Amino acid sequence: MSRDTSYQAVMARKNEIMKMSMGLDYDVYKTGELAFDYEKMMDDCGFTLEDVVRIQAETKVGNTPLYELKNLTNAVRKTCKPGKGARIFVKDEAANASGSFKARRASISAYVAQQKGYKGMVAASSGNYGAAVASQAAQRGLKCIVVQEIYDSNKIGQPEIVEKARKCEAFGAEVIRLTVGPELFYYNLMVLEETGYFNASLYTPFGIKGVESLGYELVHQVREKAGKDPDAVLITQAGGGNLTGTARGMLAAGCNARVVACSVDLSGLHMASDHDFNRKSFTTGHTGFGVPFAVWPDRADVPRNAARSLRYMDDYILVRQGEVFYVTELLSKLEGMERGPAGNTSLTGAVTLAREMDEDQIIVVQETEYTGAGKHHNSQLSFARQMGIEVRRGDPTEGVNGKSIVIPEHLVQVVGHKQDMNKLRMSYLKNACKHVDPSKWTDVDKAFVAKDVKRDLPWLEEALSKLKAES
Repeated sequence: MSRDTSYQAVMARKNEIMKMSMGLDYDVYKTGELAFDYEKMMDDCGFTLEDVVRIQAETKVGNTPLYELKNLTNAVRKTCKPGKGARIFVKDEAANASGSFKARRASISAYVAQQKGYKGMVAASSGNYGAAVASQAAQRGLKCIVVQEIYDSNKIGQPEIVEKARKCEAFGAEVIRLTVGPELFYYNLMVLEETGYFNASLYTPFGIKGVESLGYELVHQVREKAGKDPDAVLITQAGGGNLTGTARGMLAAGCNARVVACSVDLSGLHMASDHDFNRKSFTTGHTGFGVPFAVWPDRADVPRNAARSLRYMDDYILVRQGEVFYVTELLSKLEGMERGPAGNTSLTGAVTLAREMDEDQIIVVQETEYTGAGKHHNSQLSFARQMGIEVRRGDPTEGVNGKSIVIPEHLVQVVGHKQDMNKLRMSYLKNACKHVDPSKWTDVDKAFVAKDVKRDLPWLEEALSKLKAES
């Protein structure tokens, strides 16, 4: 008898499909109504950090260079008070096979898929991760299918996403092109069920383990170059895996540097809106993913998300589209490095953060990504104009998402702004309360939630009392 392939039926079988496509039973980690044994789930991957480094070296991943951006640092110092302007370093993840840090995430999944005898891999991705999975699958002799949102309802595709689809196909993947909407994860589950391929989800323990090598590497590279640990590490925040894996790797290296998330502020635009889909110039690393996944990570395509960014996040900087385009151009002109604008999100945040730090302090921007064709900032700006977006020079704070992009005239105008961390934590608690009534929370649940928001139990009890009083 054929299976029910309606949306409701497929989504109801999510846990069953996940178990089949990864060999991972999430139910065994459940410890409470909300809580699960996160560290046991991560440990059950079976890989040490040394294993991860070895596996990644087999497929052209890892050991990427760290550069000090001396010219950019000097330019920032001209906009600071005397004695301010931290040294800015960048980890050049564009050197990985496929051109982004996501090769690290895909490398472990591909290894596991091969070891477990799967014939192929499936990934749902806006593109960079899809290209990473396709690249790793090709090297492991596996087939690959990428499910990708590319078009609005008029079949108009943003040039960056079209370029990433081309790259997926260049590595031999089949790309299933969708219009924007809620169908992405549904189609992903359908493909997994039909093919019996491995689920190379962004949010599995395998993917997060792969990023731990990045945090570990950058700490040791800074120690070698500067003789001390970094003071802050800037990490582009989307679904949270980048930050989670990097922070875990830093801790494994014995480094307690400040972990700062950074996203492009796309407030006012809805990520699943057909109208808004092509009126944003960033398809990842923005608040449309960064904030929702921070305040409720288990909205992902797996039962329990291994990317839990609030556990590790100390601060959160938001930057504007125009500011990122300006810094992308500046990186090319001052440092001779042409990298994709999405990967320069955290570099833009570093410019703003460096001004408040001392000259002898160190900031590491932990990723870059490749550029070219549709991913180039000039292509993105040309497309924005075609979609009726005003692009001009001036004060970037005057930009209105979906209507205008204002590119700074001077570096001093790259200022960003801080996200309220306490507001994020309270949003997480509200979501947790919606899923399970706080009266049913056990001590295990409370300990889990407190750790998930990087706070202690007294803070949690006070916050819950406040929410109860407000309701």
